[in-house]
Amino acid sequence: MKILLGFVIVIAGLGYGVYYYGTKIASDKLVDSVSQELESSGEMENIKQSVENDPELKQFVEEGKNVDESKLPFTTKEEATRVLVKKFGVNELQDIQQGVQSGTMTKDEVMQKAQSKLTEEEMLALKVIVYKELNK
Repeated sequence: MKILLGFVIVIAGLGYGVYYYGTKIASDKLVDSVSQELESSGEMENIKQSVENDPELKQFVEEGKNVDESKLPFTTKEEATRVLVKKFGVNELQDIQQGVQSGTMTKDEVMQKAQSKLTEEEMLALKVIVYKELNK
C-alpha cells in the first residue's frame, strides 16, 4: 500500500512538472515566434496604425496607460502568454490568430472570446502590456 501511494505521489509530481514546464516552454516559443514575425514583417507598424485609426481600439489600449501594475496578475508578455495558453490552449490561440489574419474573425468576436475566458484583472493586465508594446 505504501509503495502504491508513493508511486501515485511521484506520478502526480511528474505530471505537474511536465504541465508547468510544458506551458512555460510553449508560451516562451509562442512569444518568440509572434514577436519575431511581427517585427520582421513590419506588421507591428500596421497594428499601431490600426489602433490609432480605430477610436474603440485606441480607447481599449489607453485604459492600460495609468494602472497600478503591482495589483495585476501578470506584467510581462511571457507571463501573459502563459496565462493565455492555460486559459485558451495553443490550438485555440492559433485559430484566433488565423481568423484575425484571414479576416474571418472580427475584433468584437476576439474581445468576446477574451472576456468570456479572462477575468477583469487579466484583461486590464493585457491592456497594460499592449499599451507598453505599442508605445515603445
